[in-house]
Amino acid sequence: MSERRGLYEIVEPYESGMFDVGDGHSLYYERVGTPGAKPAVFLHGGPGGGISDSHRGQWDPELYDVLLFEQRGCGRSTPFASLENNTTQDLIADIEKLRAHCGHDKWQVFGGSWGSTLSLAYAQAHPERVDELILRGIFFGDEREYGWLFKYGASELYPDEFEKFLAVLPEDGRDDPIQAFHHILTGDDEDKKLEAARAWSRWEAVTVTVLPDPDVMAHMQDAKQALAMARIENHYMRHGCFLEEGEILAKMDRIAHIPGIIVQGRHDCCTPPHSAWLLAKAWPEGELQIVDDGGHSYSEPGILDGLVRATDRFAGKSA
Repeated sequence: MSERRGLYEIVEPYESGMFDVGDGHSLYYERVGTPGAKPAVFLHGGPGGGISDSHRGQWDPELYDVLLFEQRGCGRSTPFASLENNTTQDLIADIEKLRAHCGHDKWQVFGGSWGSTLSLAYAQAHPERVDELILRGIFFGDEREYGWLFKYGASELYPDEFEKFLAVLPEDGRDDPIQAFHHILTGDDEDKKLEAARAWSRWEAVTVTVLPDPDVMAHMQDAKQALAMARIENHYMRHGCFLEEGEILAKMDRIAHIPGIIVQGRHDCCTPPHSAWLLAKAWPEGELQIVDDGGHSYSEPGILDGLVRATDRFAGKSA
């Protein structure tokens, strides 16, 4: 294979601002690339994450017109870290409003981690609006995946870090960390809330890269980032991501005709390859690419190479 591809030039948005989606929520969005070029939308991870300048570089700005936005309660969207009127179905409706705002009939849907869940749920709700899907780090929001991350599996690979994660919880809450964290993250003790948020976000930061990444860790430990990530992620996981158990796979017939590429790290400790494997088996037009030296984060060289090659391919750009 030729040399791995990195990010394209990080261009400035040609449009940005706040977009009122109702229910008291206003979303920060930006559009980058070339107006009128191939349309795409970026769905960030978390839930509770956000967008960064580097996310813009996953598409050739001459060939794409990309919308990036921060989901309800995330980043610059308001109200900050809000759990009210914040469900998967709300986010799907927001994506449709943003699509209409951009004037696109259909677009490429691109999402990683929780963004892959939301991408699939959106596509299944509105298959007529999706040209293709580019997905990374597949997550269905199923009990098996919660068990891996919060009870067994990841804890056996990172026992030292899992002990730190649980240390902020009372002894009687450690068998059900999602519920125990909920009590603290929605409580009135601001100091305990921030301590719990940083513990939650640290645990995620540990699992998303093959080797420790100080930059990822520092970003996830920032007070604002940690609070939004922990509160919203915990909220969604308490409710099974507002999806029925097994719903994504059960509805794959709705999008079986849509082409897509799945970029999955072999050593992804946050969302292990099993879900990606199940998705590929249920998706005739989905191509699974397992990156043997990759983990979960989009910025790892092998993962980024796969994502950029995918956007290039769907834009008709030769390898």
